[in-house]
Amino acid sequence: MSDSAAHVTVRDNPEARTYEALVDDKVVGTLIYEPEGRRLVLTHAIVEPSYRDQGVASAMVRDALDDIRVRGLTVTVYCSFVREFIAEHPEYADLVDAEHPGRAVGAPRV
Repeated sequence: MSDSAAHVTVRDNPEARTYEALVDDKVVGTLIYEPEGRRLVLTHAIVEPSYRDQGVASAMVRDALDDIRVRGLTVTVYCSFVREFIAEHPEYADLVDAEHPGRAVGAPRV
């Protein structure tokens, strides 16, 4: 996958059901998913505290969504970070599964 931020590499780890963000070959972020047929349910994004506010989560989500698009899959979104990312980057809104969107993309937090 592409190197979205200058220092971040993102890879899919299907055995762990995660996308992983790496900096200098160290996993510093994880996007957890559950496969459901032709869609992935994105449940939670985690970034190590010392790597927060450096664009790691955004790079990880962007590369994951780009990979999901290439694979012809859709997503169900339960992760609030992913939901907000898609709301801020509407070019990814078409990846949200119409029948199973999860938490409404762009919906206010309750």
